[in-house]
Amino acid sequence: MQILTVEQMRQAEAAADAAGETYAMLMERAGQATAAAVAALIEPAGPSILILVGPGNNGGDGLVAAHHLQTAGASVCCYIWKRAPEGDANLRRAGESGCRLLWAEQDAALAALTAEAERADVILDALLGTGASRPIEGQLAELLACVRRVVEVRRSPRRPANGDAPLLIDPLDDLPEQPATPLVVAVDVPSGLNCDSGVADPATLPADLTVTFGFPKPGQFVFPAAQWIGKLLTADIGLRPYAPAAASLRLMTAAQAAERLPARPLDAHKGSFGRALIIAGSVNYTGAPSLAAQAAARAGAGLVTLALPERIYPVVAARQLEPTYLVLPHVMGVISPDATRILEEKIGGYQAALIGPGLDQEKEVTRFAHEFLAGKERAKPKHRGRIGFVAGSAPAETGEDEDAEQESRRMPPLVIDADALNALAQEENWWEKIPAGSILTPHPGEMARLLKVERDAVQADRVGIARQAARDWKQIVVLKGAYTVIAAPEGPAYLLPFANPMLATAGVGDVLAGVIVGLLAQGLEPLDAALAGTFVHGLAGEQIAEEWEQQSGTIASDLIAALPATLDRLRA
Repeated sequence: MQILTVEQMRQAEAAADAAGETYAMLMERAGQATAAAVAALIEPAGPSILILVGPGNNGGDGLVAAHHLQTAGASVCCYIWKRAPEGDANLRRAGESGCRLLWAEQDAALAALTAEAERADVILDALLGTGASRPIEGQLAELLACVRRVVEVRRSPRRPANGDAPLLIDPLDDLPEQPATPLVVAVDVPSGLNCDSGVADPATLPADLTVTFGFPKPGQFVFPAAQWIGKLLTADIGLRPYAPAAASLRLMTAAQAAERLPARPLDAHKGSFGRALIIAGSVNYTGAPSLAAQAAARAGAGLVTLALPERIYPVVAARQLEPTYLVLPHVMGVISPDATRILEEKIGGYQAALIGPGLDQEKEVTRFAHEFLAGKERAKPKHRGRIGFVAGSAPAETGEDEDAEQESRRMPPLVIDADALNALAQEENWWEKIPAGSILTPHPGEMARLLKVERDAVQADRVGIARQAARDWKQIVVLKGAYTVIAAPEGPAYLLPFANPMLATAGVGDVLAGVIVGLLAQGLEPLDAALAGTFVHGLAGEQIAEEWEQQSGTIASDLIAALPATLDRLRA
């Protein structure tokens, strides 16, 4: 699904109007969609609904919703701010439907507004639309502050401390089952929220549900504004064919993730689903390789091999029965640079590889990561002896043997995570020395180190930073965090529709890297593996949050346990 800026939305609406899908038709559909969303949450026959109506098209959408809700049996009051009644067909129709009309100009003390807000089951914010950019001041600021105070007082006995935490409605999800009282619904956008930058005016009324029209907007996924959106529902009002071709940001959906998942034929065997090699772990981080290996297997890889330092092999192998192992030489419990030649001899037997989880940041690890990723040992050495647990062999003497040896050393599609990224950050122009088209999975701190900028600079423009880095580095970048960004060297960038504090816990990144490499091993192209893997990972977190009905307490292994059901849910 495309994500459009405010200007791109104007272009789409103008193109639709020129094609015969008039502005009046678009407004009618927008109002109908809003009314339908409210009706899906609260039985429309009987409830009291307060609609805050502004002067522009957003107010018109609210008036259309008022008509349909009143007709469906609700008791609707339209509180109108700075809207001229002359020639306003939607205002007239709302009145003729039986909606009560109150005018802000006649309510100087806001007594009528207070009374309506105190009895309302639903409050619709249709004051300012996506085009508003000036600060909210004067009467409008007072009006919004009044409603906000009433809402806070009414919710105070039972509202949880994290009641404003954002969740995005995915096509697999239903609308909220137990809405707060009163339910606050924003028409297209909460008034005062900038849909391009994500800046929210202090007077903005936080929404429980935002019904946005045509396409989601970039500012709806940027904090702090994202926490004012509530759940986000995108309503199709007939604009999809008219989106500008220049729109280069996408929102991943369940359908797009499902179509990228690898097939699972009935006559398959473990070889059908590929072999994944995971290079991970150190004496201080024995859990990371286990988490990544379990995730890769749960994502469907046929065989997972853990390549780890000999020092931690007994610890990891004692609790991980399913993987095979490639034991590597170590220096004080971290992988030694000598491990590069062992991996070079084995790497060609795998369809995908992951390097980084739990490697630590000792200088030996940094040297190993540089040599392995840059392929400094990939050229045929003059002599290889016995290192660690793997025997060397005599050098090849014929060109044919040399070609076979080179093929056995080819680097499969690669996921670079965690401490492997930290190692790269210490080398100048590192992106010129690693395989192009690899999948890099930094969190904001790691991204800042790779770019040599402050973390706040990364968070201030997550999409722009990820997109430019992918182009400059010629790599696929998965910038983790709330609304994870995935960018490739060419084509659109993607946003994941998940912002879930349940995933803010140690080891969750190791699980994500494992899922991605598990999908890579099954033959997915790197971008598809990154997109499908991050979506599966995020959706598994959403499932846990739904089942547990809480936003804390999960651990990374809980996420792994949820992966098979999540995959089945997408494939259904």
